[in-house]
Amino acid sequence: MRQKTCCFTGHRDLQNQEIPTITERTEQYIRGLIGKGVQYFGVGGAIGYDTLAAQILFKLRKTEHPGIKVILVYPFEEYINHWTSEQQRVYSQLLLEYDKKVCVATSPSKGAYLQRNRHLVNNSSYCISYCTRSTGGTAYTVKYAHSKGLTILNTANFNIDNILK
Repeated sequence: MRQKTCCFTGHRDLQNQEIPTITERTEQYIRGLIGKGVQYFGVGGAIGYDTLAAQILFKLRKTEHPGIKVILVYPFEEYINHWTSEQQRVYSQLLLEYDKKVCVATSPSKGAYLQRNRHLVNNSSYCISYCTRSTGGTAYTVKYAHSKGLTILNTANFNIDNILK
């Protein structure tokens, strides 16, 4: 199943003017992977890029690719408690669409986010990212994915090789 699985990692803050380009590139990468037989897509459930990726996947599943499965991998229960009411509303709507939900930790901690990211990578062969910085959680996850031999597809105009050295 790992060979047919792709995970996502990306920043929480997306610049409004960049969203159309990020969306288009993400959708192109997803379509390409579906063409290669990828059927399972793991999403981390965070605001920003994770939400955008989930929305694209659900659209594609409804319109063209009903066989794909979208899996939510989240760090711990109630991790959305500090989000705005609008972010929580969007999350609640998306929650109904996931084919499977996996919680990786029983209690809140910063380590639970790391555990979630590693779970996503460890169960995938591909990683679609939106990474524009060489530090932080997204960069860490991209580096981890690289160390595990995943094919990394970055949607940002950022030379991913700079963080993989």
